[in-house]
Amino acid sequence: MLAALFVLLALMIIGVSAARSALDGEKSARHERDRHIAFQAAEAALADAEHDIEGGADPASPRAALFARGYALGFVEGCGAEREVNAGLCQHVPGTPAWQSADLSGNDGPGPDGVEYGRFTGAQLPSGKGTLPLRPPRYLIELLPHTQAGADAARPPGNFYRITAVGFGALDATRVVLQSFYLKAVPEEAP
Repeated sequence: MLAALFVLLALMIIGVSAARSALDGEKSARHERDRHIAFQAAEAALADAEHDIEGGADPASPRAALFARGYALGFVEGCGAEREVNAGLCQHVPGTPAWQSADLSGNDGPGPDGVEYGRFTGAQLPSGKGTLPLRPPRYLIELLPHTQAGADAARPPGNFYRITAVGFGALDATRVVLQSFYLKAVPEEAP
């Protein structure tokens, strides 16, 4: 009788352990899925920023003019004080990357920094329900100094940008930050 109780107790401990392991595995898979959602949203924001640099929805807009070769006036400390035209455009400050001091949380605070996905390109990204990102991703564009050895000093080089994007998962705590560098192509001049 005592042996049967010990066997029953051992089976119960094994069963509880297996159930806990299965629940932990399911929880881990859920968090991994959420991280993938945030990662894909951040990648989408990087692509949206590149589209923004290339002219966005309206290549003749004042926003598109800020990305002209050699033009740096729209890039300011604080990443775009004029939220309508130069939102998310950051001046390069040596030693202090703009993305480290910017608020890319997307929370409804006193004006989060950066550009919400699709704002200047017209792109759409569903968010807010189920397995979709909680909120649209955001990005910053920082103009970096760019020189090439042996380049003609009379002709300004193409603009070189650091893009920082944050994507959100289905849970508020899940965020992925990605960066890329983008060199805007300089159109060849006719002879």
